[in-house]
Amino acid sequence: MTDKTVGTLEQQEAYEKEKRKQEMKQQVITFALMIIFTLVSFGMVMAGLDKLFIVPVILLLAAVQVGFQLYYFMHMSHKGHELPSVMFYGGVFTAFLTILALAVLVWW
Repeated sequence: MTDKTVGTLEQQEAYEKEKRKQEMKQQVITFALMIIFTLVSFGMVMAGLDKLFIVPVILLLAAVQVGFQLYYFMHMSHKGHELPSVMFYGGVFTAFLTILALAVLVWW
């Protein structure tokens, strides 16, 4: 191997190491945020706040946590995960339409 090839391999290894370090940092920050959201939700319930305030806030925090789970822990933001993303969002859309249709049939 030449010196140029060894240098390129070292650069590639350093790049991959830095990339993994950044990804781990993102996952730790996301995990900490999810714990904080959970504690905020419990705190609001324990404080006895009005249900009309608590329920939407908890649902919003839950939706944010689902997004964190999908994009950071299930790696949906990475290249090569386009087909699973399309399948997932297609399933969510189909479930939404099914629930909406059943709600319309039951209540009207």
